[in-house]
Amino acid sequence: MALPAIVLEIVTSILWSIKIDRKYRDFLMMIDNNQTSHQYDKVKKAMGIKVPKVYWDFTRKAVLTMEWVDGIKLTDEIGLKKACLNRRELIDQGLYCSLRQLLEVGFFHADPHPGNLVAINGGYLAYFDFGMMGEIPRHYRVGLIQVLVHFVNRDSLGLANDFISLGFIPEGVDEQSVADALHASFGDGTRQSHDFQGIMEQLYDVMYDFDFSLPPDYALVVRALGSLEGTAKVLDPDFKVIESAYPYVIGRLLADPNPDMRRILRELVIRNDGSIRWNRLERLVAAISEQASESSGEPANSGENASNLLGWKSFNMRAVVAATEDLLLFILSEKGLRVRVFLLQDIIRAADIFLQAGVCILDDETKEMDGPESEGHAMMKRVVNGFRSLYQAVKLAPELWTAMLFRMSSKPEVHSFTHDIISALHMHCSRKLPETFWVCISRLLHKSTKDYSSEDHI
Repeated sequence: MALPAIVLEIVTSILWSIKIDRKYRDFLMMIDNNQTSHQYDKVKKAMGIKVPKVYWDFTRKAVLTMEWVDGIKLTDEIGLKKACLNRRELIDQGLYCSLRQLLEVGFFHADPHPGNLVAINGGYLAYFDFGMMGEIPRHYRVGLIQVLVHFVNRDSLGLANDFISLGFIPEGVDEQSVADALHASFGDGTRQSHDFQGIMEQLYDVMYDFDFSLPPDYALVVRALGSLEGTAKVLDPDFKVIESAYPYVIGRLLADPNPDMRRILRELVIRNDGSIRWNRLERLVAAISEQASESSGEPANSGENASNLLGWKSFNMRAVVAATEDLLLFILSEKGLRVRVFLLQDIIRAADIFLQAGVCILDDETKEMDGPESEGHAMMKRVVNGFRSLYQAVKLAPELWTAMLFRMSSKPEVHSFTHDIISALHMHCSRKLPETFWVCISRLLHKSTKDYSSEDHI
């Protein structure tokens, strides 16, 4: 049944006044014409989100009539326990819904405080009060992801550039001065926070000194993130919105082939000077491999499994393979020359450590020694764990990885770089192996002499 003309006029004027985009107006008209699709219902069920139905026939200018929803307040700890509702799942549902609104759709609920959310039967989360909605354009959404990555990387110069380009800091301010102030706010790393309130406190001095101001589009974003974290802390006092949002952001970076997103992904694993952030890369591969462990039925932390039922922390393997291929193509391009130089240096350094570790295997006292020997064993352990994680990731989609490797192996740039690696290792090892050999012989003789002396003493 169509809406009365007067209600249509009122709704249309409200939509235009708060600048709702065309997609949302079309969606509203679809609901009005009773054309809500089965696909949309499936999406809501998959997300575990409930939005009360609007009864348009009983809605007038001063009255909004909506479906009655029985629910449990998120502050009602006893009620949640009686209903056997998983707090971690509720947090994940709310977080996923808000992140999709903020970073994908660009139209979001700006006031998700505990009074506007209730838990209902089936583990759903119901949203109320859509009177405060925000809209964030794509370039601001990309900027928000970039700010998060630069903050995690503690890239003060990148953050300074983000703040200026997004209009947070007036144009004309010296970028390096802002970067120096941000670097000072990071300190030695002990002050770095992963909760929203902590980050705001950490950046307060910088905001004050450089006349920091938020554009209207971002003011509601800040409010939404603050409300979201406050709501989640009702269920889990240790919840940190930035830390918890990180897997979703990584998934977005891997899934979106847009050049801006690919550039941010490179910044995540490659430093400004071209060196590789191996720790970050190892954690990323390990996160993907955990998905393989869960899908194969291997035992994992039960709490994590419970919070992972929605699947939003899982990675799309087709997107992972495509992103890996794009990253490799960048490294092999002219722009990736510095990365290849650092990569060669890292390979040679790893070969040195392995040679030293090989010598130390002959020494029973290795475990008590510090320095290159212990570093060698730590490096070997990291490499073994890295390859194990990579193998688990490949198991998820072997046909995709195989096809990608075949495509890469046919490129002349791969042949050239492989030749460079082999040549560099050959030149380095031809100098290093004799030295390693004599060190090995020396340790064997020392060990034999020591054992012989011990036998004589007995």
